[in-house]
Amino acid sequence: MSSIEAASRKKGGSASHFRNLSIIRVVASLLLLLGSVVVLFPLAWMLSTALKSDAEVMVNSSLIPKAWAWDNFVKAWNSAPFGTYLKNTVFITVLGTIGSLVGNSLAAYGFAKIKFRGRELVFLCALGTMMIPGMVTLVPTYVLFSNLGWVGTYLPLIVPAFTAGAYYTFLLRQSFMSIPMSYNEAAKLEGANEMQIFTRIILPLSKPILTTIVVFEFKAKWNDYFGPMLYLTSEKQYTLQLGLRTFRGTAGVEWQKFMAASLIVMAPTIIMYAIMQKYILEGMAQGGIKG
Repeated sequence: MSSIEAASRKKGGSASHFRNLSIIRVVASLLLLLGSVVVLFPLAWMLSTALKSDAEVMVNSSLIPKAWAWDNFVKAWNSAPFGTYLKNTVFITVLGTIGSLVGNSLAAYGFAKIKFRGRELVFLCALGTMMIPGMVTLVPTYVLFSNLGWVGTYLPLIVPAFTAGAYYTFLLRQSFMSIPMSYNEAAKLEGANEMQIFTRIILPLSKPILTTIVVFEFKAKWNDYFGPMLYLTSEKQYTLQLGLRTFRGTAGVEWQKFMAASLIVMAPTIIMYAIMQKYILEGMAQGGIKG
């Protein structure tokens, strides 16, 4: 076979490979586009309903309102003390997120960087708690908080966040283990203690996974409905999620206002995900790597 024929076959094979890759990319893009439409349709439907007038909300099935009722958002916000609900939600969410960072990062550092007898066994036991359904511990936990006199306060929603959870501890441990132990040894030679190593070396090198924990915990606390419903007894303590339930009960069939209020409540988590998306992907990749 001549060199010209070989080059021609090689060129033809490269062109065929390029076409196959192009087809795969097109199909993948179409599938992603279809998935995006399926995921975003409920959000589009909520926005459409929120912008419809009282007269057309039950008769106009189109996603495009005939009359854009932007004042539904103002009416929805004024229909209940959402300002108070917002303050309560921010208070619980911020303290809960800080507590989750502190508790889980300290536990993960101990499992990743400090050697002690039975470390692996304790870690496996901690991971095993993820297989226990939350409903199993619901009654004992409520009885405990009731005996402590915490029911009717924010303490049951905040204090447990300062204790380590298995999932976040696992992610942080994997990230910390990817940082070479030589950093710790060099810092100890310079006279640094464990807390200084933790705060000045490990945490700054783990910003992506820490950001991921912040986003996940923020979303969990912000959208928590069951916890506040179980432990809060006064309407002045209600969060936004409980406020939506109250709003729905008082607004009757005014679905346009209910959807407007729901979109207002959802907005912070959507914005946070949009801003932090890059760090979330980096953090999940970092948390899945073992050094």
